[in-house]
Amino acid sequence: MRVFVTGATGYIGSAVVRELLGAGHQVLGLARSDAAAAALSAAGVEVRRGDLEDLDNLRAGAAAADGVVHAANQHISETTDPAARAGVERGAAEAIGAALEGSGKPFVFTSGTLGLTPGRLSTEAGTGDLQGPGALRLPTELAVIAMAERGVRSSAVRLAPLVHGEGDLKGFVPTLIGIAREKGVSAYVGDGTNRWPAVHRLDAARLYRLAVEAAPAGSRLHATDEEGVPFRDIAQAIGRRLRLPAVGIAPEEAAGHFAFLARLVTIDNPVSSALTRDRLGWKPEQPGLIADLGQGHYFGN
Repeated sequence: MRVFVTGATGYIGSAVVRELLGAGHQVLGLARSDAAAAALSAAGVEVRRGDLEDLDNLRAGAAAADGVVHAANQHISETTDPAARAGVERGAAEAIGAALEGSGKPFVFTSGTLGLTPGRLSTEAGTGDLQGPGALRLPTELAVIAMAERGVRSSAVRLAPLVHGEGDLKGFVPTLIGIAREKGVSAYVGDGTNRWPAVHRLDAARLYRLAVEAAPAGSRLHATDEEGVPFRDIAQAIGRRLRLPAVGIAPEEAAGHFAFLARLVTIDNPVSSALTRDRLGWKPEQPGLIADLGQGHYFGN
């Protein structure tokens, strides 16, 4: 297959590209810059210049391929405008879907698990919580799933918030490490028993490839190896590597300590991937989060 990949040089997208190439697929990668284009060319990827706001270009890239993986993602930061980000993502998804309409070709969209209903084990059948953290992004996921009714083999890969592995420079893990270094403690809120799911980057990339090849139209897939790692365990693992104490802080202290992450670090987000594993034969093989943190690459050693 010839697969058009947005975000092809990003942390997730670059791993997806390598996975697709390794399985014998051809890749057409979207590149915003000369540096990104050069990196893709060096990897044996055909380059299409442009960005997510160039909708005509996205439609043309999708039409020229046998399927699409939308892996472009703006990392959450204190400078992120969530509404603007959601608007760009919705426009890009609709443009790609329009180009694929009636073709039966796969369209694999990137979503996340933090938008699911907190406090209970979420499965692939869950449609999410439109009043929670995913309120801005979930409508796009729903729109992509609905494309199955328009002749698109659409699917949504819901990524765990903790996608870990070498090369992770801007995700939640390095952000938490940076906060711990700055504050002198590795903190969790309350007793830290709230859970976040995790998945290794390479295992997630394999799921994207399987989705391109075989995901049923209108399917939701969970890229979660570990259903829920207690936040306290994450803080303790970071503290061990940095030789800092891991401490619980009161909820009212969270904003001062975690800044823009304050409303996320208390979420209890356990997520099952049992249906995804059964449906596509996906079997995560890489180290879990705590073991990966113990390998040292997040800490420069």
